[in-house]
Amino acid sequence: MANISAKEVQALRERTGVGMMDCKRALVETDGDMEKAVILLREKGIAKADKKASRIAAEGVIAIYQDNGVTVLCEVNAETDFVAKNAKFQAFADNIASVVAKEAPKDVEALMNCKYPGEDLTVEDKRKEMVMVIGENMNVRRFVRLEGNVYTYNHGNGRIGVAVKFDAPADECAKNVCMQVASMNPKYIRESDVPAAVLEQEKEIIKVQIKNDPKNANKPDSIIEKMASGKIGKFFTENCLEDQEYFIDDNMTVGEYIASCTTAKVVEFVRFERGEGMEKREDNFAEEVASMIK
Repeated sequence: MANISAKEVQALRERTGVGMMDCKRALVETDGDMEKAVILLREKGIAKADKKASRIAAEGVIAIYQDNGVTVLCEVNAETDFVAKNAKFQAFADNIASVVAKEAPKDVEALMNCKYPGEDLTVEDKRKEMVMVIGENMNVRRFVRLEGNVYTYNHGNGRIGVAVKFDAPADECAKNVCMQVASMNPKYIRESDVPAAVLEQEKEIIKVQIKNDPKNANKPDSIIEKMASGKIGKFFTENCLEDQEYFIDDNMTVGEYIASCTTAKVVEFVRFERGEGMEKREDNFAEEVASMIK
């Protein structure tokens, strides 16, 4: 059996981030072969990662990457905010965004099969390695890749990421428009972008609300239809970027603000908020302690 030194154990720990005793056992099992020990720990880490795969990963970061006219927003999730602030995790997210920019994968599955920068691993291999090193489940949830005159805004250290594409350079107002999207979360650019089915559904909801008001009980359907059409404007001002009140000056709409400083038009925007639509992990400290006692 090889004589394993503390220095070798420490070197393996630094390479893998695994505990000292696990590193020592791996070195003993591989007769001191560092490379085989790394492989052994990765294999054990992969099994460990699979066990964590069902755990909720709704924290994380929205990574933003821009280079050579390409812009990427990418959401990478972890289980806790503590890990989301970890420098290794943030570097992992940034590297994945750079892979999207370079390789232009069609979806997350294709992305996971791309080569991870600087290593002989796929993105999926690196994800599993990160799970082993950091000790939490993590996932690449979604990404968007845009080209052209795209401007970005990162709010709350990666909590919200925004990208707005214009049909021409719009340096004068782009940052403020990005901040508008981040703060007011519009669904469409302008009224003409709202699908007819969505608009019809909204009108039906408004008509029911009007009919439920006792004051309107005896009004004919034609009048209620006109009242609903009048109220649909509120839907536009809440959901269409150009119709929203400009967050810096509520005396103008966003569309008026854009027109006041540039001839460029918004052609697309994307807003990612970390963990939106996902179930959040809820820790119960009392239950955890009780389970440990058992």
